[in-house]
Amino acid sequence: MKMRARILLSLVLPAALTACVSQRPIVYQEEKFDTTNVFTHHYNAPADAVCEAARRTLLSQGYIISAATTTQIDGRKSFQPDNDMHVQIGFRVVCAADLPAGSKTSSLFANAVEDRYALKKVNNSASVGVGALGSLSLPFSSSDDSLVKVASQTISAEGFYARFFVLVERYLTHDASLSEAGKEDEREAARARAKEQAEPPPAQPQMP
Repeated sequence: MKMRARILLSLVLPAALTACVSQRPIVYQEEKFDTTNVFTHHYNAPADAVCEAARRTLLSQGYIISAATTTQIDGRKSFQPDNDMHVQIGFRVVCAADLPAGSKTSSLFANAVEDRYALKKVNNSASVGVGALGSLSLPFSSSDDSLVKVASQTISAEGFYARFFVLVERYLTHDASLSEAGKEDEREAARARAKEQAEPPPAQPQMP
């Protein structure tokens, strides 16, 4: 009877383990590669101007910029939704000029990752050296609180990126307006200088 039970258990246990493994979600099957609308936006501006607008957008929302070039921006922002929970969003922006070469439009690729940390207590036991015996652990212990990462996930909410893209567009429009105003001031100054040069110098009074 015992032998039969062992044989039956040896047959059932692998099947049960296989079933448990097969029930785990396979993450890569969710990657369909069928849309680029969530993480990408196109602008009628050169790539360096788009990245500068993205940098200002992140700064205006409290992100700390950790790295910035003319084609890539990295920023992060911290949140405290609970006393025992810490959340950090890492934001990366990549700007690329559209093809063909020389095009005045560019694409912005945005990706944000949310990391969650929980406050955990870590027990530390005291130990002392005892000659040839090495170290001896004593029953005295202390506990320290430390943040431990418990989750990390790419943010895929379309509304989150849509709000970011809209604010980037606002900064691009604002910068373009300032640039055009500066050019108009330069043109006005050039016209004034040309007018001064074209006018004949005032006649000098003749001595009697």
